[in-house]
Amino acid sequence: GAAVAVGWAGSGSRRFVELRTGEAEPPSLGTVEEARDVPRGWGSAEQLRRLVGLVRERGPAPWDPEAVGVLGEGTGLGRAAASLALAGLLERSYVPFLDAHEREVLRLKVAEADDGASELARQTSLERLELLADVLPEDPAELWEPGGMRAVAERLAEGWRARRGRRAVVPQRTLDAVVELGLLRLSAAEFCAAFTQPGAEPGLDAPLDTWIRNSEHGPLLTDARWDVVRFQERLHTVVPHLSWVYAELPAGDPVRDGAPGLVRLLLERLEHPGLLLRAGRPAAGVGRTVADLHERFGFRPYAGPERLDVASIDDGLTVVTDGAVDRRGYRSPPKLYFRPAYFGDDERSRTLAAAISDSGGSLDDLPLVEWLRGPACARIVERIESAALPAGAYESNPAASAPEVVARVAGSLGVEEDPAALYLQLLALPAPTDRNVRAWNGWKADRHQKAAAVLVERGLVVEDKRPRAGRKVFLPGEWIHAKKPYQPMEAWKAELIGVARSYNGRLENPLPLPTRTLPELFAQAWALVENGSGPSM
Repeated sequence: GAAVAVGWAGSGSRRFVELRTGEAEPPSLGTVEEARDVPRGWGSAEQLRRLVGLVRERGPAPWDPEAVGVLGEGTGLGRAAASLALAGLLERSYVPFLDAHEREVLRLKVAEADDGASELARQTSLERLELLADVLPEDPAELWEPGGMRAVAERLAEGWRARRGRRAVVPQRTLDAVVELGLLRLSAAEFCAAFTQPGAEPGLDAPLDTWIRNSEHGPLLTDARWDVVRFQERLHTVVPHLSWVYAELPAGDPVRDGAPGLVRLLLERLEHPGLLLRAGRPAAGVGRTVADLHERFGFRPYAGPERLDVASIDDGLTVVTDGAVDRRGYRSPPKLYFRPAYFGDDERSRTLAAAISDSGGSLDDLPLVEWLRGPACARIVERIESAALPAGAYESNPAASAPEVVARVAGSLGVEEDPAALYLQLLALPAPTDRNVRAWNGWKADRHQKAAAVLVERGLVVEDKRPRAGRKVFLPGEWIHAKKPYQPMEAWKAELIGVARSYNGRLENPLPLPTRTLPELFAQAWALVENGSGPSM
């Protein structure tokens, strides 16, 4: 027989898959703490010998892109994840993940392959074994026959649905656009599923009770199943990108149409009294220990399922815990948590808001909660639900979303609708690249160039070549550079939409959560131009 190690060693133990073929006892692997039967499935000695012989005789089984479509349609997996699953690559087991030839066969770009691997990553070794146990045909020769891979895809889809259900199918163009966002916490398909089926997503599927426990790195927010991690992954990914979904996906797209339902579900989950989230760190001068914060938050300690090793305060809304002490004896600043169900317009909430550092940590939940409950989010949801746009139109096209503003611009400047719409896009949108503008407006290159030429002739924009701009015309005035993943733009526009410069004068901060809908932003930009505060050299 044989024993193969599965995964990495952890906590002094390791998992193995063991196959015994004789009566003699195999060499000991150490003390066995737990044993489970695993599916044998496909792969008898005869089948393996036949498969090896066929590969030597015929070469690799032919790849079938149509089978990828069958698997994607049957499961809701994205094209990249379906390709990897059909190839048996359910785990990213080596780096680089795929070489150029492998990506060529699977028809995947590097970013697509990485995203597909991320989509498939949340499976245990046993789940992967069970999923693939019975997908190959009894006779391996069928893999070389027409439709052979499609039959494999159908069996794989059936097994996937039995274990994980079926996600709503999202247009490939939408998945491709989400991949380009370069999300860190979620795959493109997970991001889309949060909008199309939010109630089925981990962390969102039920009210969540969280609490603070001890860890070797200090107090840690946790729950019974680590669903708080899933909840925060979605909170910190979908909320900052909600404005992108609203602005850069067309009306009628299932992800965009699902945004109002997702927002309502998030708001509902935030009203659960048992939910405790991260508020941030104390602002400079507020205090370095829990003892410094008693005057603000009282003296009652936090009482969770386990007694904390550090000092704490709990005023019913806010929980404060002292930081951990490292090997050098340095104590990290206190951590502030809050119960969103009790956060509102009251004295406790104002005390918490005043105590938090405004530097805004990337893991802090409070700013996202405030924005979700705020008027800008409500108006964006209202815009999506209003069906103000015809199917296929984009909010980023002012001719569709703000025709009255376009008419005012055209009348004031004495130009036609196309140059007026393009001028508003250059004034207000962070990334009016040539590719984006043509997609939003439904323009061909010649129509776009004609509109731009009118603006250049009127002296409203200048022609230039600038790194990472993706366009040829710009507002007059200062240009602020930015490295990936941040967006370079005109200084006038950065001030309009509230993008803060870094210490070096560059743009090294993500786009802020919007305070206006796009029709409101287009109107505000034009109002500034009308009153003489527009961009100038």
